[in-house]
Amino acid sequence: MSNYKVLMTDTIFPDMEIERAELATIGAELTLASGSDPKTLAREGKDCDAMIVVYAPITAEVVNSLTKCKVMVRTGIGFNNIDLEAASRKGIMVANVPDYCQDEVADHAMALFLSGVRKVAFLNNRVKSGSWDVNEAKPIPRLRGKLFGLFGLGSIGQRVAERAKAFGMDVCSYDPYMPQEVFDKLGVKRFHDFDEFLASVDFLSIHAPLTEETKHIINLQNLKKMKRTAFIVNTSRGPLVSEGDVYIALKEGIIAGAGLDVLENEPPAYPFPLAELDNIILTPHAAFYSEESEPELRRKAAQEVVRTLKDGRPKYWVNKKMMEDLGTA
Repeated sequence: MSNYKVLMTDTIFPDMEIERAELATIGAELTLASGSDPKTLAREGKDCDAMIVVYAPITAEVVNSLTKCKVMVRTGIGFNNIDLEAASRKGIMVANVPDYCQDEVADHAMALFLSGVRKVAFLNNRVKSGSWDVNEAKPIPRLRGKLFGLFGLGSIGQRVAERAKAFGMDVCSYDPYMPQEVFDKLGVKRFHDFDEFLASVDFLSIHAPLTEETKHIINLQNLKKMKRTAFIVNTSRGPLVSEGDVYIALKEGIIAGAGLDVLENEPPAYPFPLAELDNIILTPHAAFYSEESEPELRRKAAQEVVRTLKDGRPKYWVNKKMMEDLGTA
């Protein structure tokens, strides 16, 4: 008989062997939910000791049905698909895996940026359609000396800063929560005013968490503050960007281009207006992936469950302060 029951709410992986191997070290049994809808998760997770969550929405309905659950681990960096307030009130710890795929996302952000600004994807499509004319791609800016802006200077943003500097660009950031010593160490110029930041940058890469404060922060009003030659990249969370407003900005030449790895709704409903534009590059939430990062993510998510059930708390406890404030920690 197993010591613990762990429910995996959903999966994008080919099996659960990595997770099972980690959980076996404490005699925990892992099962995959038969569906990722709230009613199914509420029913099948009722007596679980822990949950491993990928993309399934963990609503208050799900949380309030749980009678034994001690921890929910989001298999990824973001945790906006889990109702943190409901979990905190219930006394359930929420954890994530923030220390994986940092190089992969930084590489992907630069790949989107370079492919878009250098018009690589556009020219590739033109050559394949029978055209051999660099003039179709003009204008293409020189990168050296341009100002590369980072909205968010966390671990991934810092890696992007290093890569942008290697191309001879000056780097700046808007991040009101990051200590000044991080800016100083990286040689990144700090902006304290968001409007001034947007108006100054030549290129913008987004590396911020999704919160009520940041949702749709890249909207038409803010896009109009940017240079008409600006190019934006989002490898963070889709709802940080208003897709409808970006479509208008790209269509009307308010900004020059965009590269998006994440969308408000994934996958998008087709026909998809953004996909019709030549000045945008779209990838299917792929920035996290490499042959090495996927097993690392799965292993670390399972290890957070093991750590919590064995030692009483996860390493990356997302809602710790919220639970302390509520007196449920």
